[in-house]
Amino acid sequence: MDGVETTFLMCVEDVFRLQQGRLVMLTGRIERGRVRTGDEVEIVGSGSGVTARVADIEQSHVRIDEASAGMNVGVLLRGVAADAAARGQVLATPGSIRAHTAFTADIALLPEEQGGADVVSGDRLHFYTGTAVVWGTVTLLHGVDVVRPLHRAEVTVVLEEYVALEEGRSFAFRHHHRAAGSGTVSRLVV
Repeated sequence: MDGVETTFLMCVEDVFRLQQGRLVMLTGRIERGRVRTGDEVEIVGSGSGVTARVADIEQSHVRIDEASAGMNVGVLLRGVAADAAARGQVLATPGSIRAHTAFTADIALLPEEQGGADVVSGDRLHFYTGTAVVWGTVTLLHGVDVVRPLHRAEVTVVLEEYVALEEGRSFAFRHHHRAAGSGTVSRLVV
């Protein structure tokens, strides 16, 4: 890694409870960094904030000591409550990412024939970031009344649940049950 330590981040795709809940395995694809057996990690997202030590790592049912960006793995945690982890959360280096419910973003709408529809302040959209799917309300900024298909805008989004977010994180959204556009988090609102 050229002497630069990159923080670990994995979006949780699935959660398995093993040995009557004494062990929890979180599966997903590592987005960045690396994790080793014995590392301390944090579960971040809705209703989380739990830290634990990595008891084991598996890839294709084979135990490995270390996993890095791009790998699909299962990370086994001991001593984590069975309801502390869920799809949509992230597993990360402690303190490297926080959960938020509000942010500003730059969005771009798809063309009408691909699902793009007018977006106005107050619209409730379905947001997808990593493996998280959550409802949120959008507010258009700078006096803009409506954003039409194939156009861009700056917006504020207030989510209905906490989601692990950071500036530069991309997301997609649906409007009226159809793919409508995508965006990038430009600023987190604390």
